[in-house]
Amino acid sequence: MRDIFLADAHLRAPDDPPYRRLLAFLAEQRGQLRTLYLLGDIFDFWLGFRHTVYAPYVPLLAALRELRRAGTDLVYVEGNHDFHMGPYFTAELGCRVLPDGGEVEIDGVRVYLAHGDLVNGADRGYRRLRRLLRSSLVRNLAQVVHPDWTWGIYRWLEDRSSAGKPAKIERRLPLELLRLHAAGHFATGCQAVVTGHFHIPHHETTAAGTLLSLGGWLEHSAYAVWEDGHFTPAVY
Repeated sequence: MRDIFLADAHLRAPDDPPYRRLLAFLAEQRGQLRTLYLLGDIFDFWLGFRHTVYAPYVPLLAALRELRRAGTDLVYVEGNHDFHMGPYFTAELGCRVLPDGGEVEIDGVRVYLAHGDLVNGADRGYRRLRRLLRSSLVRNLAQVVHPDWTWGIYRWLEDRSSAGKPAKIERRLPLELLRLHAAGHFATGCQAVVTGHFHIPHHETTAAGTLLSLGGWLEHSAYAVWEDGHFTPAVY
């Protein structure tokens, strides 16, 4: 059995092409996967509630439930767009949630999983914002504020953010920061480090270990496979 790793789908509406491709891809994997590792920003916005999910995400949640019924384990690393995954993922989907990333063992290999948003330790402003968004204050507010309000605030902020961006943003992979990040985990005994966040694929293996940056599903339908003791980047 093989394992699949993917990140950065930034799903919004079920009719969007990346969303449709992901549903088709997951349907094809039913009964074929041991574990599906989701490394954050699968949703363009997720703030967990006790008993409520956002309507646009129901098709994906149903697909994940079908994978679980077919015997696939789910592991979710929270991203910078999806956090406080809430009881739905843990209780309803039986998913292991890693809010800040963490180590897993795959076929005897120690693998460190991270979304990638914490690679730049010098970005203190983002780290402060991240701590606030993941605080118990925000978690508790999420239980008393109507979900429609949080969705509306997210769309308003996203529209304002998009209006202020240039038409095309050239993404760059902070490779030296990634290598430094990976080296810290190699030093503790991990043999591989896998991240998302940057939407750019990169795969290198050295004597210290394997570093894998997953390309974004949003742009490239990129993912990676673990099978027969090694990682293979792939595109759907």
